Amino acid sequence: MSETPYPPGARILVRDAEWIVRTCAPLAYTQGFKVTAIGSSEFVRDEDGVFFTDIEDIELMRPEDTILEQDRTDHFAAGRLFLEAVLRRTPLPQTEKGLALSDRFLLDSLPYQLRPAELALRGLRPRILLADVVGLGKTLEIGLILAELIRRGRGERILVVTPQQVLEQFQHELWTRFSVPLVRLDSIGVERIQREIPAGRNPFTYYKRVIISVDTLKNEGKYGQHLEKLHWDAVVIDESHNLMGETTARNRLARLLSRRTDALLLASATPHNGDSKSFAELIRMLDPAAIADDERYSAEDIEHLYIRRTKISPEVRDRMGSRWPERGPSIPVRCAASPTEERIFDEFREVWLAGDQREGGPVVDQKHRLFPYTLLKSFLSSHVALAATVVNRVRSIDAEDKKAAKDKAVLRVKRDQNPLVELGKLVNEPPVARGPERDALLSLGRLVLEMTDDDSAKLTALTRQLADIGVAPGSATRVVVFSESVPTLEWLKRVLPERLGLTELGAIEIMHGGFSDTQQQEIVERFSLADSKVRVLLTGDVASEGVNLHKQCHHLIHYDVPWSLIRIEQRNGRIDRYRQKHNPQFKALILTSGVEDPREAKDDRLVAEKLLAKEESAHHSLGTAEAVTGEYRAEREERRLIQDLLAGKTVEESIEAHPAGDFLAGLLAGVGDEPANPDPLLATAPKLFDSTEEFVKEAIKELKLLGDLEDDGEMLAFAPPKDLIHRLSALPASYLRTHDIKERMKVTFNRGLAERKLEEARNSKTMWPDIAYLSDLHPLVDWVTDKVLVQLGRQKAPVVMADVTEPTFLIQGIYSNKLGQPTVVEWMAVTGSAVQDADMVEVLRRAGVGPRMINPDRPVDLAPLQELVKPAVDIARVHLEKRRAHYDAEVVRPLELYRERLTDWEQLTLDGARTKAQADRARRTADEQRRLLDSMQTTGEPLLRILAVLIPRGGHQ
Repeated sequence: MSETPYPPGARILVRDAEWIVRTCAPLAYTQGFKVTAIGSSEFVRDEDGVFFTDIEDIELMRPEDTILEQDRTDHFAAGRLFLEAVLRRTPLPQTEKGLALSDRFLLDSLPYQLRPAELALRGLRPRILLADVVGLGKTLEIGLILAELIRRGRGERILVVTPQQVLEQFQHELWTRFSVPLVRLDSIGVERIQREIPAGRNPFTYYKRVIISVDTLKNEGKYGQHLEKLHWDAVVIDESHNLMGETTARNRLARLLSRRTDALLLASATPHNGDSKSFAELIRMLDPAAIADDERYSAEDIEHLYIRRTKISPEVRDRMGSRWPERGPSIPVRCAASPTEERIFDEFREVWLAGDQREGGPVVDQKHRLFPYTLLKSFLSSHVALAATVVNRVRSIDAEDKKAAKDKAVLRVKRDQNPLVELGKLVNEPPVARGPERDALLSLGRLVLEMTDDDSAKLTALTRQLADIGVAPGSATRVVVFSESVPTLEWLKRVLPERLGLTELGAIEIMHGGFSDTQQQEIVERFSLADSKVRVLLTGDVASEGVNLHKQCHHLIHYDVPWSLIRIEQRNGRIDRYRQKHNPQFKALILTSGVEDPREAKDDRLVAEKLLAKEESAHHSLGTAEAVTGEYRAEREERRLIQDLLAGKTVEESIEAHPAGDFLAGLLAGVGDEPANPDPLLATAPKLFDSTEEFVKEAIKELKLLGDLEDDGEMLAFAPPKDLIHRLSALPASYLRTHDIKERMKVTFNRGLAERKLEEARNSKTMWPDIAYLSDLHPLVDWVTDKVLVQLGRQKAPVVMADVTEPTFLIQGIYSNKLGQPTVVEWMAVTGSAVQDADMVEVLRRAGVGPRMINPDRPVDLAPLQELVKPAVDIARVHLEKRRAHYDAEVVRPLELYRERLTDWEQLTLDGARTKAQADRARRTADEQRRLLDSMQTTGEPLLRILAVLIPRGGHQ
């Protein structure tokens, strides 16, 4: 007996189903074994199984026991389809680093979008940080990586974690572009699965490919126990810069997931916060042994884990062409302050921003020294925003007094409250003595209450700008208006419809962080549909990360400008992105005082106008504004800028005082920017049929899978069988219902038609096209492949007449590692006493195996052939063992190189360890990585399988 009775890769029969062994370990207290396996036959395919030899009847399926069966179908369709199905279903081996599916999806041919997949496949495990700047198409790049993993049998269980507002957008892209369905677990999706699955059942085992928001998933009490027990093939975490900070729930979630997955894809346009230690923490989620010293590491340490390109990167710039029009200038629209606004400016200059120059000293204490600029920023947004800030601060001051209201939950103005009304109540309350700041706030509040909507210079300018752009009843023009202030957004929603004549319900939409996940998704979808009523989207910076707003819109107006270059760039990136059809146009409303010197005026010329110009300049010269200030988080940018203003510096002086040439900016700027090879490496995936379309259509015809099929040459339409409908259950119920998919399914292999239908969907009431593109990963293709595989019967092989001179046994040979991943895959043709030099597919081509074959349906004596089965298997086994040595060089060398790096890392870490706990952690990490390396080496006995036998057309003699 071999080292184990069921070696990895062996095919076993358990409970009348076929499985492929992953591991077989002896049990401590019995003579039995624990066998982990993955299902390979129809009803258990890709299911995980654990079996114990003491209680299960496990039968080892030996290739020598294969039963030959004459193929009597027209054109030998059964045999040809079976061979193609096996070729498609067999995962590509670990040694295949090229891309197998790069041209199989509804995508433009852009080599730069293939680079992340190329990088991911090159590593020991697919674990990378994808850090392309805003707009380059990171979702598509992620889709390509996942597709390649699925083709390799390493993408069955997928978890995608995103911000809540982009859940449907991400799900939509993965389905319409790649045909990969994800179950969306937003608030409605969670309620649905709670109704559909048994109580207490782990939802992540019930659904294998899931997309969920980070805020939902980080609920440790609800999902922690489920996540701890699961292992994923691939985890994607979008906007992963939000993971930094070891004490946050998001960080704990990410670290947990990083340990429970093979592939880990982190995506962020702002991949670090300027702190080398925080970035090292993120990198360690990908490779625990990549960085030894948090404060000193090189690009070489991380180049296998990280890729970042900008719009001016050579490969992006040279290949983009008309798919991404140049953006227009960022135009500052100056709005001269009204007399009422001038009085408020005077109050800021004389009281709030006078500092020590004010008689009686500053109105705020040292602890709140930044607050005057918070007030100013509120005013530069709107008088309503200023009213809310005043009310909230007064209530906070009152709550700090122990004699005041004990309920601090009432501190903030609620969404259903009008800040001006609340301010009026506050100002009219009996006076109390609680210090100069409260008095100054009420004085400012009285000035705010004197201001009407007609006194707002920005509102007047916005109305004019929207009219100039063409926003009006009957017009199709769309615009997105950004504001940092929720009160400003709510106010604009109240006052704009009448001023613009857009009084129809739904013409002006509002979105901010106070909306639920499903509300945000619905609003984004409506704004993306051509026939929806939305013309103006008023939104806060909840939409500045990841949300696509460019499909029907190329106008953006900053009602107020963030005091952060990063935030300005993120906002602009909502419409300035790949597949935008028009030149993006940007405007910003700049409130100006009559005081000529901006430093004295304290208006939008002081900061907003200068940052607007700086972001535009950085975009054209650097491709991104991220590193201009030397800060990498919007909040930190703004805080430091305010501190510098308090110190008497200008915006220019603040930026110059913190140049971008810091450690991380220099380290990461060009990683992945210049590809090593001009064209991405492509795989040579074996196939018998010329196309997926040819295979699917012949299988449907020969096996009579769809009784009512309509095929007009471009589109297939049919009533889907129940088992096919089940495979579509991951898709949104609204999509299935809108297009009546369960009653009549429409699909196409025609890329042009699929693109047109996708475009038509944007011009209809749903973003989901009624005709789906059939990529290699589409559930229909999977379903057809499974139907072909089960037709032949267990452990049988077809006998096919072809242009050969003697019987030729077609044999599949696979070696796997302990993880069940193929390391060696050989397609052999055994003739006589040797394996032919050509591989199986080439032998099939030479033998004329194809759709034009004629089957004479003449009976063949199979007994002599059956006697040749065992000798053919023996020959193939010897050949495969020799080939294993060849492949081992490719498999083992990268593992040994990493093992050497790991030893160096462990020693460096131990040398720098300050405590025993740090040293112990380093040793544990090294041991875990070594165990992983051991599991990735080829092990056990090979899987050998006779797939078919070719015999001379005259029959076997």
